[in-house]
Amino acid sequence: MKALVAVKRVIDYNVKVRVKADQSDVDLSNTKMSINPFCEIAVEEAVRLKEAGVINEIVVVSIGDKSCQEQIRAALALGGDRGIQVECATAPSALDVARILANIQQQEQADLLLLGKQAIDSDNNQTGQMLAALLNCPQATCASAVKIEGNQALVTREVDGGLLTVSMPLPAVITTDLRLNEPRFAALPKIMQAKRKPLAVQNLAELGITLTDDVKLLAVNAPAERQGGSKVASVDELIDKLRNEAKVI
Repeated sequence: MKALVAVKRVIDYNVKVRVKADQSDVDLSNTKMSINPFCEIAVEEAVRLKEAGVINEIVVVSIGDKSCQEQIRAALALGGDRGIQVECATAPSALDVARILANIQQQEQADLLLLGKQAIDSDNNQTGQMLAALLNCPQATCASAVKIEGNQALVTREVDGGLLTVSMPLPAVITTDLRLNEPRFAALPKIMQAKRKPLAVQNLAELGITLTDDVKLLAVNAPAERQGGSKVASVDELIDKLRNEAKVI
């Protein structure tokens, strides 16, 4: 059984994001980049399934310029077997990412497709659902538990009323949530071994894909800074401020 895991290169979640002066995008100069945390959870789940004898091969795929090979190698150090980089000079939309992954799936014929539920930079939570639609295969989003029984996947997700468990045939698309697992740290020998694992590079022309321009980035703005609070001397003063200044009552 083969697992295809998608990973995305994003700003490390510990780094404070800076916006360019012209508000055209986020400033990435001299910024630490990492695997998207939800994608890292997907890699960890694939590795755990491999350790349990369910999966035989883990293929890690990422879309971007040569710099995204760093995140592919990091995923290989965690337990992936081989990597695929799809060269892309610009940031593709969620639909384009799904189209690219669908094309890769046609080549790989993986039994299980694991993605993070969303990326911490765009926060779309769309790619997994679009990918399942393009492949016409079952999907389970925001997984908090995954179990494979024969040719069936049992996926548990948290809902307002508790836990919902669904069963679906493979191949299937599963997007991972925070409660699914806690990713491991890669040991130094694993990092060195990852440098020797195969990593293929493909371009959009080879895949027969042309990026769309359906989504355009208009501007990026930093969140407004919170204003300092103030103390009031009485309840009456508090009510007055809430009514006349905050206008919430």
